[in-house]
Amino acid sequence: MKQVYQEIQSGRLLVRDVPLPAMNPGMILVRVFASVVSAGTERSVVEFAQKGLFAKARSRPDLVRQVIDKARREGVVNAFQAATQKLSRPQSLGYSCAGTVIAVAPDVTAFRVGDRVACAGAGYANHAEVVAIPANLVACLPEGLNTPFEEAAFATIGSIAMHGLRLAKPAFGESVAIIGLGLIGQLAVQLACAAGCTVVGMDPNPARCDLARALGCAETAGSAAEFESVVSRHSGSNGADEVVITAASENSDPVELAGRIARSRARVVAVGAVGTHVPRKLYFEKELEFLISRSYGPGRYDAEYEEKGRDYPIAYVRWTENRNMQAFLRFVAERKVDVRPLITHRFSIEDAAHAYELISGKTQQPFLGVLLTYPEQDETLSVRIRLAAHVQREAKAGRIELGMIGCGNFAQSVLLPALQQTNEFHFKSICTANGETARYAGEKFGFEYCTTDDAAILTSDDVDTVVIATRHNLHAAQVISALQHGKNVFCEKPLCLNVEQLAEIVRAHAKCSEQGKAPVVMVGFNRRFAPMILRLREFLAPAREPLVVHCRVNGGFIPPENWVQDPELGGGRIVGELCHFVDLLQFLTASECTRVYATATPNKGRYRDDNLSVTLSFADGSAGSIVYAANGDKSFGKERIEAFSGGRSAMCDDYRILELVRNGRRTVTRDRLRQDKGHREECRQFADAIRKGLPAPIFLESLCTTTLATFAVQESLASGKSVEISAGKFRAGILSPEEDLTGAES
Repeated sequence: MKQVYQEIQSGRLLVRDVPLPAMNPGMILVRVFASVVSAGTERSVVEFAQKGLFAKARSRPDLVRQVIDKARREGVVNAFQAATQKLSRPQSLGYSCAGTVIAVAPDVTAFRVGDRVACAGAGYANHAEVVAIPANLVACLPEGLNTPFEEAAFATIGSIAMHGLRLAKPAFGESVAIIGLGLIGQLAVQLACAAGCTVVGMDPNPARCDLARALGCAETAGSAAEFESVVSRHSGSNGADEVVITAASENSDPVELAGRIARSRARVVAVGAVGTHVPRKLYFEKELEFLISRSYGPGRYDAEYEEKGRDYPIAYVRWTENRNMQAFLRFVAERKVDVRPLITHRFSIEDAAHAYELISGKTQQPFLGVLLTYPEQDETLSVRIRLAAHVQREAKAGRIELGMIGCGNFAQSVLLPALQQTNEFHFKSICTANGETARYAGEKFGFEYCTTDDAAILTSDDVDTVVIATRHNLHAAQVISALQHGKNVFCEKPLCLNVEQLAEIVRAHAKCSEQGKAPVVMVGFNRRFAPMILRLREFLAPAREPLVVHCRVNGGFIPPENWVQDPELGGGRIVGELCHFVDLLQFLTASECTRVYATATPNKGRYRDDNLSVTLSFADGSAGSIVYAANGDKSFGKERIEAFSGGRSAMCDDYRILELVRNGRRTVTRDRLRQDKGHREECRQFADAIRKGLPAPIFLESLCTTTLATFAVQESLASGKSVEISAGKFRAGILSPEEDLTGAES
């Protein structure tokens, strides 16, 4: 299928063939027939992408500061690579479209194949022939639409105007002033008129003023001074009851104008992207209420609502973003709002580049509503496509046929380059949920195929090794499926999210071994492979006595609503990140963790048990501790390991400074250019294990212990007691997965 996306680094706007998007639980697939190009949001993305590097830096000083901070922490090379990777990734465009449902996830009951629907959401309702949309961002089309898909494609943009008016709270007979008569402003005019208000508007474009009057505006003005007089005439010299700003401006002039034309104690709502400097004296003397409208209603940016489909009770939240979409569509069907006069241009999706030339001002043509249209029939729809021959890497004899599932920022910037540098893998197929990401990454790294269906890799006879870098909740099922099909597995941490999943993985691996396949299972615990950690362990090894080892992690704050913190999707930072350091301590002690005890600061709603201290006991008598903090300053440095044994002391700071001390002699090694956290070495050893038939770089027993230890940390926090880890019994199958596999003790 065809999709429009923007390359941020090169500035090119592309219309490319990509695989159909994946349909996850709670979603539907929609065949698109019309979508609206946003002259505000999308134009800003395109204009930013087309700037030079220095112009990009000037326009986003916040991102420049992030790069500088990363260079200080991790070295110039790592910072440069991360920035380049961020800029090189494509960005999908579009957020308002309409079409017909072609597939429905089993857990979605509100829609059926064949339903005509409007779709919303950046990253979902893209300019593409087929889109995958969460159910709460979809609204069925009512009867009565003359050109159903073209009119319904405005539902998201109309909901933005509607939500802005809801915040303004206009009452029947009141006066509403609208500053900016672009697309959202024209819709706001009609909605306010339908609510029984007297509406006046301002825009420097005479044609837009004429259109607004034709759509119900009582009077319009082309300048601020003229608009003050217009508002005075239509409000009995009292000022507007509500002022809605739908203009886009880098300065705060519209906010100041709104204050001048508003009556005492009126409401001012900013819908458009404007400067938000509020002139205090003006707003104070009138006691004005200033609000910023958040897109198209309650639910926006709430993953529980948008991604998981958990609706707000109507008794408490009458108008959600979905109910706003439904209401707007009813207004259009009942002819209270007419979007047809707003459509000035139509372009086929193949000609999308001209649409963006229009909205960016390159053609110097006036415009308002710009639509992309799509073919009714297309034989090219597929979840898997072969990539162009010139980007393929030639398969060499003996290379490992690799399939990649999941390709986010970490996979593209770190993991795939590390796998590539081993020169042992032939990149066969790559899978991501988004078709444009699959194609982009597939071409960049030289894969033969890209797909959005993980089964195309997990069940393929052409792939013998699978790398999994998806969201944490998908890891266990994908690892199990790969093992059931006899494939080697490299899974980014964590291996799974609960004991039952771990038991299934162990059983699947055992069954493969019984059949003589013995696939290599690897988890991305890269830190044990870092050059400075290898030297640290080598330095301590001659002591031949238990270690005292401490690991401090300044992990940084991650908001509670982030998917990593979600128990269902990410498992939280204990399972998702603390596992790294449990494995690292097991590596340094060369012993398995047998007991943990954990304490955490109170959550207070801001944190999710990610400010904690963990004490670990090891089978050889070593004692370890991990302090993990989410409430520190990121510039302080992230990770520091200190170890002591047999008259030897060692310290590794962020894998860039290594200090070894023995008999009063101190050796310090520094790497000022880059931070090597072991990714290349772990990939090399993984490849060697497959090619040479060697044991896995990390034994499955150790992987089980690390995973169980993170579960034990969670249990210790809940119980307030230390928790014993019975990994050996678990691995041997003595305990069933239904039993308590850790066994809390006081």
